[in-house]
Amino acid sequence: MTDSLVIIPTFNEIENIKAIIEAVFELKKEFDVLIVDDNSPDGTAQKVIELQNTYPERLFIEVRKEKSGLGTAYIHGFKWALARKYNYIFEMDADFSHRPSDLQRLYRACLNGADLAIGSRYKKGVNVVNWPLYRVLLSYGASLYVKLITGMGIHDQTAGFVCYNRKVLEAINLDTIKFVGYAFQIEMKFRAYLKKFKIEEVSIIFTDRELGKSKMSSSIIWEAVFGVISMKFRSIFSKD
Repeated sequence: MTDSLVIIPTFNEIENIKAIIEAVFELKKEFDVLIVDDNSPDGTAQKVIELQNTYPERLFIEVRKEKSGLGTAYIHGFKWALARKYNYIFEMDADFSHRPSDLQRLYRACLNGADLAIGSRYKKGVNVVNWPLYRVLLSYGASLYVKLITGMGIHDQTAGFVCYNRKVLEAINLDTIKFVGYAFQIEMKFRAYLKKFKIEEVSIIFTDRELGKSKMSSSIIWEAVFGVISMKFRSIFSKD
């Protein structure tokens, strides 16, 4: 059994799922993969189950009843990983916006002392490919906004490509995480920051998906905008 698990949440990723799983398993460093699927109507889960015949000891799937949000999917995966004693737990998208080969760089960062390694789009300028200008400005502006409100010295606050040392997830009460959209990514980093874990950013190139549809929505954006202020406010009075 490897020490590392890559959690990939899915909803209607039939066009990407086989290729992304195979790309992870082709890496020199061995990773297990857990797919957390929200009952995709396009057959994503069925494709993963078929692939388990090829990778019976490395590929796992949890199918939830309905689409319940990115944050709850990851928390489901975190609890699954902790119960099975993985030391390094990764978040990664299914659509190749995160290069599987960069998993190894995040892993090395944690081996070298980081408690949380972030695949950062903004550590060295703006490393985003195929995004329209408004998406770049929205994402980059959101990171600056979060930095201002929270005081975290992180360039890419909303990044969804990360590696956690298990002790970080053990120290955070996962049942008290408030957000379910992309603000979830901010909240997890903020919780780690408050507990004084060592956070390191690893510069990556982010490429927008070529297949499938983006899950971004206006409700997710507003959750992040207004949620950050409430999150900061709660942190003043909470010891969790």
